[in-house]
Order: sequence, then structure tokens, then C-alpha cells
Amino acid sequence: MDINSVISATTAPPASAPKSRISSDFDTFLRMLTVQLQNQDPLKPIDSADYAVQLATFSGVEQQVRTNQLLTDMQSKFQQLGMAEMASWIGKEARSSAQVRYDGSPVTLSPNPAAGANRAVLAVRDAQGNLVAREEIPVSTAPYTWLGAGADGAPLPPGNYRITLESMNDERLIDARPVEHYARVIEARDGGSTGIKLVLHGGIEVLATEVTALREPRS
Repeated sequence: MDINSVISATTAPPASAPKSRISSDFDTFLRMLTVQLQNQDPLKPIDSADYAVQLATFSGVEQQVRTNQLLTDMQSKFQQLGMAEMASWIGKEARSSAQVRYDGSPVTLSPNPAAGANRAVLAVRDAQGNLVAREEIPVSTAPYTWLGAGADGAPLPPGNYRITLESMNDERLIDARPVEHYARVIEARDGGSTGIKLVLHGGIEVLATEVTALREPRS
């Protein structure tokens, strides 16, 4: 991935455009005031206080435009800094609750059963949302190796799977949430208003803010 091209793509537009627009608007405002002066009733001249109000109003609008532009410029700079930081993540393994890529090799999961659970079950769904396997695992936060077996015990076809950890108390469901796991970071992208997105192995996307841990790749 060429991170420089991504950073360039997020560069803010020149600030001259808003400034030119403000200058143009001010010229228009002055012309309007001049027309008012030329066409006012000599017997009932416009009170100077009215001009002061109009000037104050324009000044407030101008200041707001400048403030908005400053905030936009700052946001762009922060975004660039964020992208530069994300460049150092590429090639590392990020832990998140995103989908799991299964290519036929075991996948290490990081389960976190809810308090009060005496059973923990992995519910595995394919890309279409179909339940393809359920597997009971130890009630523990220790890493768990998922072998990718389907309901019949045979290996599932390669693909992306959503694995949910169901915390149970006997037969009662206490909690259900996507299980976390590590996956290699392939790319970082500007997600606009949603923030920076990371592309993981298998083309799976996750927001950088959803990453809970980072580590060097395991051989």
C-alpha cells in the first residue's frame, strides 16, 4: 500500500477559496450599503446605529466562516497525523471483534465470557448470516483455538465468518457478543466522517477505534 497517496488524498483544500469568498461577500455588502445611502430619504436618514448593527452582523458571519475553515483545517491535519500513525500498524496483528477469516488453518480466538456464566458457546455464521456451527468451549478468558469445524464436524469452506460468544447460565442466555481475535493489518484507509478504517486479512474492514490490542505477527 502506498500510504503517501492515501495521505495526499486527505489533504485539505487551500484556504484561499474561503478567504476570497469572504472578500467578495464584503465587497457586495459595501455596495449594498452604498446603494442604501444613495437611496435613503434625506428627511429620514438611516440611523447610524442600523449601520452598526449590519456591520456587526456581517462581522459575526465572517468570523463564523473563518472559524469553520480553521476547524476543517485542523481536522484535516489530525486526519493526516492519524493516517501516518496507522502506517506503522500495517503488517502487525490487530485484535478486534471483526469477522474471522478462515482459510483452512486454525484461528486463535480471545473469548471473554460474561460474569455469572457457567457455559460458553461459539455460534458461527457465514457471510450470509446462516448459522453453520455451534461449539461449546471452556468458560475462560484463555485463548481458544478454533479449528473451523462445521455442524457435521467437517471443515468449513474458506471464507469470512462471524463468530459470536454466547455466555450461558445453564440454558439461560446471559450475553452474546462477537468474539475477539487477532488478524493481520493489510491496509489503512480514510473512512471520512467515520474515521480511519483498517483492512484486515480477508478484506475485512474494521474501524481503528475498534482495535483493542496490537502485536507483532506470530510465525
